[in-house]
Amino acid sequence: MTTLTLIPGLVSDARVWACLRRAAPAGLAIHDADITRDVSIPAMAARLLAEVEGPLIAVGHSLGGRVAMEVARQAPTRVQALVLANTGHNARAVGEEPKRQAKIDLAHRDMAALAADWLPGMLDPARIGDSALMADLTDMVLAAGPDVHERQIRALLGRPDAATYLGQITCPVLLMTGAQDLWSPVAQHQEIADLTPHSDLHVIEHAGHFMPVERPDETAALVLGWLSRQGLATPTPQEA
Repeated sequence: MTTLTLIPGLVSDARVWACLRRAAPAGLAIHDADITRDVSIPAMAARLLAEVEGPLIAVGHSLGGRVAMEVARQAPTRVQALVLANTGHNARAVGEEPKRQAKIDLAHRDMAALAADWLPGMLDPARIGDSALMADLTDMVLAAGPDVHERQIRALLGRPDAATYLGQITCPVLLMTGAQDLWSPVAQHQEIADLTPHSDLHVIEHAGHFMPVERPDETAALVLGWLSRQGLATPTPQEA
């Protein structure tokens, strides 16, 4: 049985990929991954692989995309496809640590202040005034809390340079991002596409970094349509 494994990003939970859970065909096994407990991306990937049996489709958003790539590196024979949304692949940039540390410090002082500072830049500017969307995302960030935030930021600071192994990933890869995602722009996804042997890149308009939440219907249709064309995400008679 193949498991559609949904991996959220930084200070995020199952809400990020709720659009896929709602739209997935009946009978398809789905697992909502938890990447809040470990302090490195390789450890997050190893835990996920231990918790999900058999073949899987790794669907990752942001930090979750980096975890998905690491899952494919650790267990290439188990990963049937990768879906990487609003993500990146490079190692830590020069001068990144002080900026990340400032966010850690802010979160420990006032998690609500972190959410108010961080979230607007993660959205299509046209959606910042969407009070319901902002309230839901703020609630998600607050639910994660400062300790999870720090663990995940530490994991990002120590992240692997996925560019060194992307060429070895032989499964099909769907790359997708929002046209208004300034944090993980189209050019960054094109770099990943250029490094992976079997990849498709799609851009969703009127979406920022939280594309799966900002444009849930378009995101789900794109992912499930692509998986169907790969011969995946359709339950077998044993799974139905």
